[in-house]
Amino acid sequence: MEYPEPTVGAIIFNPDNKVLLCKSHKWNNKYIIPGGHIELGEKMEEALRREILEETGLEIYDIQLISVKESVYNKAFHEKKHFIFIDYICKTDSYNVVLNEEAQEYKWVDLREIDNYELGGFVKTLLMELRNKRDSKYKTEIFYGY
Repeated sequence: MEYPEPTVGAIIFNPDNKVLLCKSHKWNNKYIIPGGHIELGEKMEEALRREILEETGLEIYDIQLISVKESVYNKAFHEKKHFIFIDYICKTDSYNVVLNEEAQEYKWVDLREIDNYELGGFVKTLLMELRNKRDSKYKTEIFYGY
């Protein structure tokens, strides 16, 4: 029996307030935020810390839930999958990224520069809303798919 796959992702800010984007062959060689699957018995934040460490070598902190999004058989992904994306914003004190085989390159990007990058999945919408929220005098939470 098949089920949707719960995954976690991180919008990681470095000390210069730039966001980590990783180019992935799984998303048509577009930039995405790092993350991965939640394992059975693993709490979401534990999965997030593990996935980020595995994929980038970064330690993260100040973790806050920012969005929940569903992706059903998105053609941008290299396989036919049904994902539940649970995304967080967080911080790191490091600039040193060590990628594993899931990404081919990375960039630290100011949110004002995201229009200059080909972003995969719903990452562009998420980052644009975060950018607009940060620039806005009105502070609202971002939750998708409720």
